[in-house]
Amino acid sequence: MIRLFTAVAIPTEVGDRLLPRQHGIEGARWRPRQAFHITLKFIGDVQETTAADLDEELRGIQAPALDLELQGVGHFGEGVEIHAVWAGLAENRDLRHLAKANESAARRAGLKPEARVYTPHVTLAYLKRPAVPEVAAWIQANNLLHSPPFRVDRFGLYSSWRTSEGSAYRLEAEYPLG
Repeated sequence: MIRLFTAVAIPTEVGDRLLPRQHGIEGARWRPRQAFHITLKFIGDVQETTAADLDEELRGIQAPALDLELQGVGHFGEGVEIHAVWAGLAENRDLRHLAKANESAARRAGLKPEARVYTPHVTLAYLKRPAVPEVAAWIQANNLLHSPPFRVDRFGLYSSWRTSEGSAYRLEAEYPLG
């Protein structure tokens, strides 16, 4: 079994602008810059043969290169169940199209459809029963986040495994856009 997801990598210079925002929530497990990405499709644990089928389907995706901008911040979960804080993205029709194309490729490879609404984001920290006022203060302090546009000309298939410091990722395959 291999745990997979598809994603767009965040350029180093954009990631560098996120690092100073990683403070102010006690107990947060802040993600390292090399872990920053925009998930297109979470796959989960699959057999190697299914991973090969998925790779074949992803190779067939035809989508344009796109310009993205980080914009705003948010969190997943409510109250003491908040489990992550993230940087959001400015609305981008092409990014949504690419995410849908990844979802369709996964279905053609025999994987189950995603039930959650797609919310493009870059996870900055994972939380476990945080102090809600701290999260609210962090959101207020960082909500005006806005990056310069950055060009995306590829997306990748990544494997994921858990370590003592959180999840680690490895690029397994890249797919060009444009």
